[in-house]
Amino acid sequence: MPYIPAPIAALNARFLLSHPAHFIALGLGSGLSPKAPGTVGTLWAWLAWLLLQNWLSPLALGGVILLGTGVGWWAAKVTTQHLGIADPGAIVWDEIVAFWLVLWLLMPASFSLQVCAFALFRFFDAHKPPPVGWADQVFKGFGWRGAWGIYFDDFVAALCTLLVLSVGLRLFT
Repeated sequence: MPYIPAPIAALNARFLLSHPAHFIALGLGSGLSPKAPGTVGTLWAWLAWLLLQNWLSPLALGGVILLGTGVGWWAAKVTTQHLGIADPGAIVWDEIVAFWLVLWLLMPASFSLQVCAFALFRFFDAHKPPPVGWADQVFKGFGWRGAWGIYFDDFVAALCTLLVLSVGLRLFT
């Protein structure tokens, strides 16, 4: 029997807990924020990172990002199909792993540099200037291709963040 998509109003704790993919894709609940779920998901990523780096080596953290991307890709595919929406804002695991990538490549970094990274990442992710806007349009739809599209613009936003920080650090330090 085919899965009947849930209405967008179904984005609640029941939906979150109804399938492991939903729990992951919705950022362990951070994507259910009624306002700015991408920002809330990115804040969750930052806090989780600060904890994880106390227990895991840089190599293990890189593995977490890689594994998180693969599992998140699957979770986004399942969740978009269950919702019947190609790229719902409540899916925030893409922001989480992309911001983890920024922090992984940036660390060790001062608190002020982390704040700058957060602000830049949110700017690129929310406003989607080129090339992030282009990346947001490349892979649209459902299935594995559409799920990759959910991630692609966030990884491009992460790379833009790292590029701006790198240039800024080179010019101003």
